[in-house]
Amino acid sequence: MSISSGAPVAVSQVPEAVHRRRWAILAVLMFSLLIVVLDNSILNVAVKTIASPSPTGLGATQSELEWAINSYTLVFAGLLFTAGLLGDRLGRKKILLFGIVLFGLGSAFAAMSGSPGELITWRAVMGFGAAFVMPATLAVLMNVFERDEQPKAIGIWAGSVGLGIAIGPITGGLLLEHFWWGSIFLVNVPVVVVALIAMAVLVPDSRDPKPGRLDPVGVVLSVIGLVLLVYGIIRGGELADFTDVSVLLPVVGGLAVLVVFVLHEKRSSSPAIDISYFRKPAFSAAVAAIALVFFALMGVTFFSAFYMQSVRGWSALQSGLLILPLAVAQMVFAPRARFVVDRFGARAVCTVGMLLVAGGLAAFALFDATTPVWVMCVVFFVQGTGMAHVMPPVTVAVMQALPREKAGSGSAVNNTFRQVGGALGIAVLGSVLSAVYRGDIEGHLDAVPAAARDVAGESIEATLGVAEKMGPAGTPLVAAAQDAFMGAMHVTAVGSACVALIGAIVVALFLPGRPPAGQPAAQDERTVPVEA
Repeated sequence: MSISSGAPVAVSQVPEAVHRRRWAILAVLMFSLLIVVLDNSILNVAVKTIASPSPTGLGATQSELEWAINSYTLVFAGLLFTAGLLGDRLGRKKILLFGIVLFGLGSAFAAMSGSPGELITWRAVMGFGAAFVMPATLAVLMNVFERDEQPKAIGIWAGSVGLGIAIGPITGGLLLEHFWWGSIFLVNVPVVVVALIAMAVLVPDSRDPKPGRLDPVGVVLSVIGLVLLVYGIIRGGELADFTDVSVLLPVVGGLAVLVVFVLHEKRSSSPAIDISYFRKPAFSAAVAAIALVFFALMGVTFFSAFYMQSVRGWSALQSGLLILPLAVAQMVFAPRARFVVDRFGARAVCTVGMLLVAGGLAAFALFDATTPVWVMCVVFFVQGTGMAHVMPPVTVAVMQALPREKAGSGSAVNNTFRQVGGALGIAVLGSVLSAVYRGDIEGHLDAVPAAARDVAGESIEATLGVAEKMGPAGTPLVAAAQDAFMGAMHVTAVGSACVALIGAIVVALFLPGRPPAGQPAAQDERTVPVEA
């Protein structure tokens, strides 16, 4: 006799052979993600070297340095959504392998660049490859772990970002002390080879079993809209003026195209992304939190490198070591964030995390040229702790809001908002930094030859370069440049902290709280009633 108990029993959606090697697969995914994150953090400590004249560097100008970073960001952000969509349709393993090969080739050619223009071009190729790597890693993760283990896996995945943040500057500093600047890109090649072998052996392929018709119009609209928007943002940061026509046209055009994209997706029978997910407050709040936290953090990361090297006079390696507390905090707390969320709920945890990030950013407004190193380490540790309690919960909220077969699209949405937020942070906060710095330093450029005055006011690096050429007469200009930069950094730090506070308000209002005691968890697609 059988009695229907009605009790839901989990039914595995992951093949047993894949389930057994899931942690090894996660290690390979982390390794792949590590290369992408590591490369960007390496470049941040190398900008000063690349700006040096040949043979030390490429003699890149401030604008060329920005485009060496931004060409990667522009292509990366523009293709993320398309890459995630193609992964769902063609197979995530294929897309992951394609992206990592392209990234490796771009790295090899970037190392051999003979001019800033060549470096910018190959950085764009690297961005193209990375756009196929990052969403695929998270999509594969969602398909090799059961739902109850996904928060743990995502926490570890997010912790690998912290590992990349730590290893990047330290590796970059060591390489720059012993080798030429191109070694920071060439180091990616052996890592890519190892990652390719591990992927081919361990990572299973997966795709959406019912992808529907391809939506070429939606794909093209998403690429055009994102590229125009990100280009306009980057251009505004480059000019330190968001009212210029060359800024307004791409920004307004990009937003208009994205509006058309949304309208098209709402009417399409086979949309590239189901827009209805954005009607869920938790989903929208999660992607907004991702954008806001990276807006605030990327802006500060950009100017902190100049603070540590140009004002404090530390080497690239020393600057990299100072980022270690932020990375350690992420590696320690991100995998454990799920326990805190289980106890207090995503809303409380993410709100406190955003407040910690805001506090760490605001602390930069109190830094000066003699701030003790231990104080900086504490601030970076607080920032890392805050991020470790924001990124895993909001990533889980985004990914678990979508069906497992749409994991590529969900990962692409997650990473697109992150990249657009980061690009906005560098551009907007960089513009604030540049405008305040120029306003403060202009009164001290009287002794500078008239022909060099405009260039000298562009940035602290440009001012220090002119002061060095002036010899002893440039000594007062060095002190003035450092004072002007500190003032600009303080203003920018307050602005970034305000952005993080807005993020705290968003998650406090819209993320779900802790379920009432005794309330059963929501039944998902893996649970079915059984008969006993």
